[in-house]
Amino acid sequence: MHKLILRPGREKSLKRRHPWVFSGAVARVEGEPQAGDTVDVRTAGGEVLAVAAYSPYSRIRARVWAWDDRAIDGRFFHERITQAAAIRSALFKHGITDAVRLVHAESDSLPGIIADRYGDTVVMQLLSAGAEFWREAIADALAGLQGVARVWERSDAEVRALEGLEPRTGLIRGRPVPGAVTVHEHELAFSVDVEQGHKTGFYLDQRDNRLFLRSLVANREVLDCFSYTGGFTVNALAGGARSVTAIESSALALEQARGNAALNHLPQAQWIEGDVFRTLRRFRDERRQFDLVVLDPPKFAPTAAHAEKASRAYKDINLLAFKLLRPDGLLMTFSCSGGVSPDLFQKIVAGAALDAGVDARIEQWLHAAPDHPVALNFPEGEYLKGLLCRLITEAQ
Repeated sequence: MHKLILRPGREKSLKRRHPWVFSGAVARVEGEPQAGDTVDVRTAGGEVLAVAAYSPYSRIRARVWAWDDRAIDGRFFHERITQAAAIRSALFKHGITDAVRLVHAESDSLPGIIADRYGDTVVMQLLSAGAEFWREAIADALAGLQGVARVWERSDAEVRALEGLEPRTGLIRGRPVPGAVTVHEHELAFSVDVEQGHKTGFYLDQRDNRLFLRSLVANREVLDCFSYTGGFTVNALAGGARSVTAIESSALALEQARGNAALNHLPQAQWIEGDVFRTLRRFRDERRQFDLVVLDPPKFAPTAAHAEKASRAYKDINLLAFKLLRPDGLLMTFSCSGGVSPDLFQKIVAGAALDAGVDARIEQWLHAAPDHPVALNFPEGEYLKGLLCRLITEAQ
């Protein structure tokens, strides 16, 4: 077994079961492990702490597979993936949806592995050297789950470059994808492009928040920013919104959103192809107003090192949104940036309200759906955070 020996005193986080070993904590490596090889992680005194996947190129030098000396092999991945899928089956046994996250990386003790299920199609993302090393075993385990017809790989996220990995996409197990996949969520249908869509094709983490929005929109004028393929927009239309305006920079995504509205026999929104920041400034200058604004932007801060720059972008867009709200209006605002903590995000939104000259209160914190759990020993897993804010008028 290859060994990764820590510097004296650098074992504290591992003893608290945090699954990452940073390069600065490593004193030396014994043996000649290659990218993805399994290594024993040991204290300076020789105590075995964990078995982990080695990554020679990343700042995260090793990611823990297990906290004992079990063998890391095909059986290990079969057991872990089967267990994760069984938990999701229990969560959604009442037919809420046929689109779920089966594997959520470190929070399922499978670092670097993401798997989303859309009906009989599983989309797999491998984001670390260890996950890449065990690619075939992981694909076998996913393909062996009941009802799975195919496994499609979307290992094309930019983070793979930090692990020294090239992008990979395409069919890895089963029959080819028959065009777009149609899935169901809270009695609505959505067409998902698993081959070319963002991430794995759809944002499953927002499932519960989309349903919550549906309960808020009756007779309201709604503005959905960064609408992608219409998850929030379709729910707003289904909830009886008086009107919905959706802004998205991708013409292809807007076309898919139109299709999703039609798929559910709903009226069409006002679809605007364009940059959200510029469009909101134009709406501000035109004195447009809405009763509810949704901000679900892409990741502005992938790491804490990007937090300062991202904070400016989040503040700018939330400030514009506040200016577009009518009295007693609602802002549903999100950050999916792991480098922005919930506390920082609240401070950013509070600063935006102050600069917009409005008073607002938080009515509810919003989080990812339960198939995106957060391990207690891995707080970094809480990447999605959101706020429902209401403007306060003098009468209130």
